[in-house]
Formats: sequence, structure tokens, C-alpha cells
Amino acid sequence: MYKFKINHFRSKDENSVDEIKKPSIYFFVDLFVNMQKSNSINITGQTTSSIYQWTFNLAETIGVHDKTAHILSATFLIIVSFIFLLFLDYFLRFFFNSIVTRFIKKSKTNWDDKLFQNKVQIHLSRFILIAIAQQFLPNIFIGFPSFIDVLTKLLGILMIFAIYGVANALLKTARDILRSSKGFVDKPVDSYIQVLQIFLIFVVGTLIVSVITGNSPWSFLVSLGAASAILMLVFKDTILGFVASIQVSANDSVRVGDWIEMPKYGVDGDILQINLNNVRVQNWDKTIVTIPTYTLLSDSFKNYRGMQESGGRRIKRSIYIKISTIRYLSDEEIQELKKIVLLTPFIEKREREIKEYNTKNKIDPKVLVNGRRMTNIGLFRAYIKAYAIQNPDIHQELTLLVRQLAPNEYGLPLELYMFTKGTQWSFFEDTMSDIFDHLFAAIKSFDLEVFELPASDDVRMHLNQKHVPSISKPQNIR
Repeated sequence: MYKFKINHFRSKDENSVDEIKKPSIYFFVDLFVNMQKSNSINITGQTTSSIYQWTFNLAETIGVHDKTAHILSATFLIIVSFIFLLFLDYFLRFFFNSIVTRFIKKSKTNWDDKLFQNKVQIHLSRFILIAIAQQFLPNIFIGFPSFIDVLTKLLGILMIFAIYGVANALLKTARDILRSSKGFVDKPVDSYIQVLQIFLIFVVGTLIVSVITGNSPWSFLVSLGAASAILMLVFKDTILGFVASIQVSANDSVRVGDWIEMPKYGVDGDILQINLNNVRVQNWDKTIVTIPTYTLLSDSFKNYRGMQESGGRRIKRSIYIKISTIRYLSDEEIQELKKIVLLTPFIEKREREIKEYNTKNKIDPKVLVNGRRMTNIGLFRAYIKAYAIQNPDIHQELTLLVRQLAPNEYGLPLELYMFTKGTQWSFFEDTMSDIFDHLFAAIKSFDLEVFELPASDDVRMHLNQKHVPSISKPQNIR
């Protein structure tokens, strides 16, 4: 059992009989403002607060002494403190959710709305509660020194968590404000905030260990040097993601909203979010793909931002011409094709060039391969280019050409390489389809055929044409 050495409150007149002072309003003010002043009792050499002394004296008046009086005093003060903290918590919630909210709704600024959306007021009210609890709760258990140490450490840890909650809510608010800012709308803001959050968690962990052990935070940091290899292994992805986020941002490799393509990971769509550890991409089929951030540095990817910024989207598609249908054109066929408005200037210019060349070199026109002549494939290629130039949906300031590729088993590829004026997917597909619809229909005017593999109907038709069975007249049977 503890040995207690107790000195009661005495009146100002030292010669008067010992009596307990009746508490007044000034006494309660003194309890919460000057808890550590000299009106006190000594318990095993420790100085108590005024509020504990008052409850202890009150317990003695009802006939409770020694250790039981201390337990009763502490229990009573715990209940009173709990009720007081509940009342204070209710008051703070009412103050923030009712009074402060009214001013926020009336304000024209946006940042205060972000603060409340991230629940800064809740963490701030917890901080105030714990700060007040730290002022008087340890004094309640003054008669139990072993428990005071545990309570002090517990309140210190709770205070660290409260400060962390406020700081983390402020970081989230800063993130939301930066996201809505035009200058940061395409920047990996989440990565920067997550780096600060990780640093904040590390500081919180260090302070908690320091409170529990009673040692300086610096001594804990020094001891971490020996465990650096383990930490590097545990936080490998975080470190790689942090470095990748910085390099991606510094090099402006990708931004939020960019269309990227990474076939290795099945990525083909717009970037939704760039975090410290991963990148979220929404594919065109509305599926979500998550890849590690450092893969943007370790693997190659295609970014279509340049296409979107240029204002044009590339058409690169070929028409396979059946080579056996390519031939020279006669004068009559040339005159017929000259009626095509888009070809008239080209044919007239080419006729003059051919005539001048053949006359100068004394070419014998009776042999077709002598000299220069027009071919149906050449005029068709010229027609495609003229058609693209006059098309209002084709970008005239970007590359525009019609070229022949190397022949293969499917014929002669005649490739269209040009850009549309818009980058929207539907506009691009409609423009390209309209062009090829027209060309597939116009190719017959040049006596050319598009190559395609034979189907079963083509084979049957070919066989029927070569082996038509003869129909014999029926003989009369007598």
C-alpha cells in the first residue's frame, strides 16, 4: 500500500480550525487555468493539482481515506473529464458543421470548400480535444505514477495522429486545388502529394517510436542506417515509382489525358491517373489497366499526344491492284479519261511532256514500249492525289502522297498516306471510309481490278464457264 502524506486546504487564518473550503466560481476558473499552482497536497513527494486536491478532500469528508480516496477521486474525475470531452466534442462539431459551414457556403472562394470536403474540421476538432486532455488528464492519476507515464505516452501518440490527420487533410486539399488549376491539370500531382504523404508517415512513425521508447528521434534515425538494405527492398516499388514520376514529369513524357499504347501490357487508351506506384489507363473498350509507374521508363510506349496537338490524324492504307490489269492506254481511252474534271489538267500537261520527249528522241510510236506512254495505274494514282487535294477533310499542310509499295502475293499495293483535318475517332473513320468508298467505285473507270482471294462462288463460276455441259435432244422412242 502507498504511504500518503496529506496537507489539507487551510483558511487564511492559520489559527482557525481545519475546514474544507467551499468551492466557488473562482475556484473552478483556477482549476482549468492554473492547475499547477501552489494550493496543493503532497502524495509520496509529488505535488498535485488543485482539482485533484479538491476531490480528494471531498472524498475524505464522506469518510474515505488513503488509497481508496485516491481511487474514488480519480474515478470521479475520469467521469467528469469524459463528460466534459463529449460536450466539447459536440460543441466543436456544431461550431464547424453549422456556424463555419454557413460562412463557407457564402464565400466565393473554392479552397475552403475543398478543406471541408477533405474533413479538415474533423481532424482539427480531434487535435483540440487531445490538446485539452493533455493539460488535465495526467493530473487525475497523480496518485498512480506508473499509470501517469503510460497515459502521457498514449496522449502523445494520439496527438501525433491528430497532427498527422490535419496535415494529411491539408495535403489532399492542396492536391484537389492543383488538379483544378489549369497549370497542373495534366501534371502528375498525385505523385507529388504521395511523396509528401510517405515522408509524413515516416516522420509520424519516427515520432511514435521516440515517444514509446523515450529516446530522441535522431537516435532512431541513426539506427535505421543499419537497416537501410531491408528498407530498400521493402520500398523498392515506391522508390522506383518516385524516381519514374520525377523523370516522367521533368521530361514531359506523358500527362494525364494522353493516349498511350503499350501492347506488352494490353494498354491502348487514355491515362486517367499517374500515381507514385502505378498508372491507371482506360482502354477504348472501357476496361481499366493498371501498370507500374517505372514501366514508363523501362519499357517503350507510343504516345499519341503529338497527333492530337498537330490537328491531323494519319491515313495509311493500301489498295491492292491486280497486276495483270495494268497496261498502256490508247489515245481513245486517254481522251475518254480526260473528261474526268480532276484529271484534265494533269493529262493535258502529261500529253505535252510525252509528245515533246518522243519527238525529241524520235520514238517509233508503233512499238508500245518505246518512249513514254500513259498507263491506267499512273492515271489512277494521279486521280487519287487530285481527289485528296480537293477534299476539304484532308489536311493540306501535312504530308500528302500516294505511292506504290513493293509488289507481293496480293498484287501491287497503292498506298494512301495523308492526314485528316480532325483527330476525333468518328470523324477520322468517316473521312477515310468516304475516300475508299469512292476509290473502289472509281477504279473500274481505269480498267483496273482490286485483288481479292477467290471465294467458293468465284471458283464455281469459273468452272461453269470452262465446262459448260452440252444438252442433247431427247431421242424419240418408237
